[in-house]
Amino acid sequence: MPDSNSVEVSAGMLRDFFATLPEKALHLGLRVLLAVLFFLLGIQVIKLVRKLVKNSMQRAGAELGAIQFVDSFLKAALYTLLVLMLAASFGVDAASIVALLGSAGVAIGLAIQGSLSNLAGGVLLLVLKPFKVGDYIIESSTSKEGTVTEIQIFYTRLLTPDHQTVVLPNGSLANNSLVNVTGQEARRMDIKVSVSYKADLKRAREVLLQVLETDASTLKDRDRLVYVNDLASSGVELGVRCWFRQEDFWPGKWRVTENCKLALDEAGIEIPYNQLDVHLDGKVENL
Repeated sequence: MPDSNSVEVSAGMLRDFFATLPEKALHLGLRVLLAVLFFLLGIQVIKLVRKLVKNSMQRAGAELGAIQFVDSFLKAALYTLLVLMLAASFGVDAASIVALLGSAGVAIGLAIQGSLSNLAGGVLLLVLKPFKVGDYIIESSTSKEGTVTEIQIFYTRLLTPDHQTVVLPNGSLANNSLVNVTGQEARRMDIKVSVSYKADLKRAREVLLQVLETDASTLKDRDRLVYVNDLASSGVELGVRCWFRQEDFWPGKWRVTENCKLALDEAGIEIPYNQLDVHLDGKVENL
């Protein structure tokens, strides 16, 4: 049979526990409420700090990609600090957390090595500046292409011409070759136009050069050329070359291509199509 003294002790402990339970619950509730208020206040402080840093970088003339990268890094760091401060308010020793993370550093590093690679790639992109926000790039390994809209700490966003969003990890962008299509102020246009072997070649060159001369968007301080590119099987292939500013390239290329066709038609110069000459008994029939 249980000792009467032990029963009395247990009963006394239960009475003490239930007697102090409301006070403890109230104390815990107040701590949780204060933690929630502190968290909400911390969010507003983080937004304010990010806004101040962003405005100062804008006044300093920093590139948009650099501003986005620093802002995303600052956001991650400040939220981590806020969580550690909240943990400390509940009695968790922040130094113990840091020591635990340090002792598990190897395992964590292996688990997030992809993210660390992307972070390092983002730093390289920020330092080396192979492209900036607004540039049109083509990534070689995946052939993804589009206009750069964001450079974050782990990834870069592209917007394709048909308005699809492409998210590329910074690690792949830093470790693979890419083409910055709009990295220069001007871009060269090359199109090929075929004329018949029977056509007046000099006249065809004059007509095509006139198209380049009269187009308002071609750069007049750059070469404008019409040259024989190839003696093809069905006609003489002429190369048409000129330069446009980046923002005028595609509208200019489409316009010049159309105007070359119209100008040759107006001059009576034939643009040939693939054909085969068959010789039978000294006669020539075009098929």
